[in-house]
Amino acid sequence: MKNFFIAGVLLVIAGAAVLGFNEFSYTTTEEVLKLGPITASAQATHTVTLPAILGWLLLVGGAGILVFAVSSKRD
Repeated sequence: MKNFFIAGVLLVIAGAAVLGFNEFSYTTTEEVLKLGPITASAQATHTVTLPAILGWLLLVGGAGILVFAVSSKRD
């Protein structure tokens, strides 16, 4: 049941992180022009938005697994 406890804690942490940081950005470098030895590149920033329902589902699912792990440990 230790595995269930660890999984529950990780899901609760992930859910709290999604609720706290509902979007994140990352940057990619793209080559836009190449003429022989001369190249030009541009950086593009992409933003990914995570829905709040995902955070709540992770949080509630993790809490449910924690309750299951703790209650089965007593039996």
